[in-house]
Amino acid sequence: MNLLPRLFALFLFSPFVAMNVSAASEDDVMARARVIHDNVMTLDSHVDIPLNFATSEFVPASAEAQVNLHSMRSGGLDAAFFIVYVGQTPRTEEGYQLAKADAAAKFAAIHRMTDILDRAEIGLATTAQQAREIHAQGKLVAFIGMENGYLIGTDLGLLESYREQGARYMTLVHNGHNDIGDSAQPQALLNDAQAEHGGLSAFGYQVVEELNRLGILVDISHVSKPTMLAATRHSKVPVLASHSSVRSLYDHPRNMDDEQLLALKENGGVLQLVAFDSYLKQGGGATVSDLVDNIDYAVRLIGIEHVGISSDFGGGGGVAGWNSAGETFNVTLELVRRGYSETDIAKIWSGNLLRILEEAENFASWP
Repeated sequence: MNLLPRLFALFLFSPFVAMNVSAASEDDVMARARVIHDNVMTLDSHVDIPLNFATSEFVPASAEAQVNLHSMRSGGLDAAFFIVYVGQTPRTEEGYQLAKADAAAKFAAIHRMTDILDRAEIGLATTAQQAREIHAQGKLVAFIGMENGYLIGTDLGLLESYREQGARYMTLVHNGHNDIGDSAQPQALLNDAQAEHGGLSAFGYQVVEELNRLGILVDISHVSKPTMLAATRHSKVPVLASHSSVRSLYDHPRNMDDEQLLALKENGGVLQLVAFDSYLKQGGGATVSDLVDNIDYAVRLIGIEHVGISSDFGGGGGVAGWNSAGETFNVTLELVRRGYSETDIAKIWSGNLLRILEEAENFASWP
């Protein structure tokens, strides 16, 4: 299919076009961007952490990493979902137990940061309102997300325990199929077929229902297209794509095509466009401009209410111009250059994600 006519039409009829350089000097644009960046709550929906997080080997305030608390302050990154990630391994009892242990270690590490080591600097939010209150106090905000439903194995009851520990979204699948559904990237090392369940498994449908009941967002990044469509249509509340990009701009299996984006819109969900070099540009070399090209495309196709931003720092993310939390301002600057208003930027940076988090909270029937 020739996408050029569609892309041209989207551009032609979009209000989001680059600022006329003759109308404002670079100094004016920079000053306006600074004001907006200071005014809005910036929220990165996906920051991975190592197993030694919040120990003497990895001090959250100052560790040499893409994200630490000092760089969040210097770059104006106000909030982040810190991720309890487990890698996919063979689905054996030993594998399930190891995944459960790794998840427990990361939950404990995030709580060490927010409850003990850096509690004067960063607070743990479990609701959208808590995030706003912590931010208003001048503190950084931490949320907890889970990546790879493999961390529950086949035990649906674990989700309630993870909710109690603060988890507010779960990526159903990672690289490789699991008991919940099919991955966008089957793994030969795990003897994965191209498709195992044909989308969500019967257990996967139960998982989506339980996540809804608990007020945990269903995250459909990393999943196959049939899995994504099944989960999105089955969920009673908006779903989240915590770190994905646009397939029409770059054909990568981790990216979402127009049919998926429109299904996400119909569900009321939010796509967090990710600054992951190899998802944005063939051969790499992506920049902040490439990231905002993806934002522009999604805004034009599904509306600004369904678009957000993520980095995947610590998990392979980063592009030229936004390769650490300390460079976060550059994203806001590019959005201002493209003509987005402060109201628009507030929605993209945090408003949309906080809105669907509240919807999930309101739907929940727990405890």
